[in-house]
Amino acid sequence: MDVVSDAIATVRMGRASSNRVRANGRWCARLAPYDGAGFHVVLEGGCWLLPDGGPAVSLGVGDAVLLPHGTGHVIADSPADAETVARAVPFDGWTGGTPGSSAPGAELLCGKYRLDHSRVHPLLAELPTVVHLPHRVGGQAELRAAIDLLGGELSADRPGSGIAVPGLVDLLLVYMIRAWVAQDGGGAWSAVLGDPVTAAALRALHADPAAAWTNDRLAAEAGVSRPTLARRFTSLVGRPPMAYLTWWRLTLAAARLRDTEDSLAAIARVVGYGTPYALSHAFSREFGTTPGRYRDRRREREATGTADQGVGR
Repeated sequence: MDVVSDAIATVRMGRASSNRVRANGRWCARLAPYDGAGFHVVLEGGCWLLPDGGPAVSLGVGDAVLLPHGTGHVIADSPADAETVARAVPFDGWTGGTPGSSAPGAELLCGKYRLDHSRVHPLLAELPTVVHLPHRVGGQAELRAAIDLLGGELSADRPGSGIAVPGLVDLLLVYMIRAWVAQDGGGAWSAVLGDPVTAAALRALHADPAAAWTNDRLAAEAGVSRPTLARRFTSLVGRPPMAYLTWWRLTLAAARLRDTEDSLAAIARVVGYGTPYALSHAFSREFGTTPGRYRDRRREREATGTADQGVGR
């Protein structure tokens, strides 16, 4: 497993939703704050993204934008002003603007991912409110291919689309985050993953978190001395290697409590704790509650949570 995949997997909940929308004339739609992440891709024309509390972003053909923290926002045919915001209609049930208008229109891919932000990996936590990925000829080939495939699947019902669409939407999230990490100014984790020593150590920890890791063993895995690993890892990641490992093991335990019916003993074995008691003690210290109460609380939230709004297929 790699860090980006693991970071996404531990926060993903349920199935993503997506839709292809055609907007004409004067149009303006609002998406309320959401417990997850949202995205838009411009297939034709252009539009404006107006995030709550942030500057307006102009989007052109081929541009992709990710709102990783579920920030409320408006998408519209024109920049932000009082009239634009006032006429915004809820995205759920939006009909796409003014039918028959001769004004330039736009076609968008829109979607949502449901995420558990209570235990987000620092790689995802440092993502900005808006990740704007402008279209560049010859750039981000994988992202462009995923967009083309998803757009084609959403343009018409096809055999197997029930499997193809969710898979492509998931793939799109990976490619958008990968593109952000790779681009200039992609945040601290761009440096983390670009450092061969720290990246090697992280790969080892994520590949086998239950192993009996020590600083010496991890340093040997990374091909450096223990002091060198400690210095570079702590400087870039923000915590020492063994502290990161403890945090990651408990994050994995929380995800399994949320998503599976596995016993505490089974979870303890998978994440590297010798006994259920040892895991329970560490978990309670980190989360302020027992694993059993944590699992019950997550189930209660699932049972009482509101349905997703807006984009859906």
